[in-house]
Amino acid sequence: MLHAELTGQILETCFEVSNELGAGYIESVYEKALQIALLQKGFAVQRQISLHVRFRRVIVGDFTADMIVEGKVLLELKAVEAFSNQHFAQLLNYLKATQIEVGMAINFGTPKIQFRRFDNRFGDELNMDKALRDLIEE
Repeated sequence: MLHAELTGQILETCFEVSNELGAGYIESVYEKALQIALLQKGFAVQRQISLHVRFRRVIVGDFTADMIVEGKVLLELKAVEAFSNQHFAQLLNYLKATQIEVGMAINFGTPKIQFRRFDNRFGDELNMDKALRDLIEE
């Protein structure tokens, strides 16, 4: 599994944040706390990264990724009752737009964090688009 050790360390840090803060805060609280915890462990962390969506090489939109760790793993953080397929589709689109290989959706909105890991190794855009359609249709 690509970047398995790094994603394991990120997940371990997420559990630490969740255990210390508990559930009930807004997303930005968990985002800032996770950034602090990851930085204290020596990881390179970028937060609230502005990125562009391109269509035929023209910028057609902007989005903000919650966090990128070590330039290799994109984190999409939530503080909701439960994930929806739209959350996963959002992360897949972010991976597609950035060419980052691994993404993790992490939900701090429940007493026990929820997470899902995605690889951006689809081989071509048609497979990526199929993965997005499958998520939305579920």
